Amino acid sequence: MKNVGGGERALRALFGSSFVLLDFFATIQLELVFLIVGLWGVFTSAFGYCPFNSLLGRNTCAIKYEEPSK
Repeated sequence: MKNVGGGERALRALFGSSFVLLDFFATIQLELVFLIVGLWGVFTSAFGYCPFNSLLGRNTCAIKYEEPSK
């Protein structure tokens, strides 16, 4: 189930890839932090799902999914 909408996905991809590029110019201490934050943004953008959005009950995706009936 996706919970990240189109506009937010674009911003996550932009900021995530910027952090990954910034990682190449960072010092050793900040390199791992920039890489983790950047990859998190890129992966959540690519898959359209963010676990933190689920925990907060936040959904910016325009597509509404219905629960399967039993």
